[in-house]
Amino acid sequence: MSDTIILVGGAGGIGSALAKKSAARGLVPHLIGRSPDALAALADETGGTWAEANVTDTTALTAAIQQAPGPVAGLAYCVGTINLKPLARLTIEDFARDFAISAAGAAMAIQAALPALKQYEGTASIVLFSSVAVSQGFSGHASISMAKGAVEGLTVALAAELAPKIRVNAVAPSLTATPLAESLTSNEAMAKSIAQLHSLPRLGTAEDSANAADFLLSDASSWITGQILGVDGGRSTLRTKG
Repeated sequence: MSDTIILVGGAGGIGSALAKKSAARGLVPHLIGRSPDALAALADETGGTWAEANVTDTTALTAAIQQAPGPVAGLAYCVGTINLKPLARLTIEDFARDFAISAAGAAMAIQAALPALKQYEGTASIVLFSSVAVSQGFSGHASISMAKGAVEGLTVALAAELAPKIRVNAVAPSLTATPLAESLTSNEAMAKSIAQLHSLPRLGTAEDSANAADFLLSDASSWITGQILGVDGGRSTLRTKG
């Protein structure tokens, strides 16, 4: 029986790219998201399974995860928000929503998958998604930076708690050209301007982040846990201009 990888946000830009990479490695993607038509089409393409759930509905999310066929070798939580506002315009509802989707949803997804992950014969792997905005101060990013900062805290806490049976890591991309970021990337001048801020002067692609997540889910990263892997064109650490 082939191993299963649970992909929450499986029909999104990064999630769908990761589903295809997982299937190419002989794994069964179990896709979870809010778009049944997209999930069903991708499941057909990859030989996977799917279930519909909103990550803010813990009951539905738990049921969707528990439908994954075993054995379950890993989980990737490919969900987030791009809520860019100055502090004066942010409401408590903004903060609560961004935290619920990025951080609390990840914790609840892992909680639901934990029994299956613990039963896996090898070492299972969990991959979460943060953002370069956590390590770099960007104006208008207060809510997303708080939410994704919580994801990084969750990553290292669970890497310690679940070792040695389960590895936990996170990918922290810079701006990536996916449907979620379309409000920023659809403007050609803005996209080009942001791209030039990177030492490798382009925007990220879904493939960039999916490649990193696929590596962290695979045995090729078997001695890596508790890490935040920047997939950001050098933006978190390098200044080659100015």
